[in-house]
Amino acid sequence: DYDGTLHDSIKIYAPAFKKAYEYLVKNGYAKDRVWTDSQISKWLGYSSKDMWQEFMPQLSSPLKEHCSAIIGDAMLEYIKEGKARLYEGSLETLDKLRDMGYNLIFLSNCKTQYMQMHIKVFNLDKYFSAFYCTQQYDFAPKYEIFKDISKKHSGSFIVVGDRFQDIEMADKHGLFSIGCAYGYGTGEELKKADALAGSVGEIVGILECD
Repeated sequence: DYDGTLHDSIKIYAPAFKKAYEYLVKNGYAKDRVWTDSQISKWLGYSSKDMWQEFMPQLSSPLKEHCSAIIGDAMLEYIKEGKARLYEGSLETLDKLRDMGYNLIFLSNCKTQYMQMHIKVFNLDKYFSAFYCTQQYDFAPKYEIFKDISKKHSGSFIVVGDRFQDIEMADKHGLFSIGCAYGYGTGEELKKADALAGSVGEIVGILECD
């Protein structure tokens, strides 16, 4: 996983979300209200399709797509402006995992352009051997996408992520999972994880003991 696991995504997602919600208020689709980062972070880890279906299912499909584009475009702009931030120790952890012999695969509930921009900004192709995002699969669940990933990469798999979608994927496929308790998921979401990491750096220690 990426957002909430390596990338502290609320820094760019919260202001982007507020832009989309402001558009809905101005056009009479929603009531004005104040959003906290904690409330907004609930939607981190969801695909844009699932987020809008859960958040405001009454909106028309074109309106959902428009609001999704507002968020997506805003986040891309914030990334260009240098506002995206990885968790402290993220790149060092990726370096250590690679040195330990792990083949790192990126899978995120994000759009392709968002993924590609992060690859460029943080030189992620230095660490990951393959990149997948849910837009490439019409926003299918991660556990469905994994079926394709497992055909393309040999060996056993370990899932690392902060939301229920990650632990669900591991559970459905019988994979060892590390829940990132420092991310945006709740304790309930991560209760089926085989291990919990309190910081990015703890991921290495868990795998050294595994």
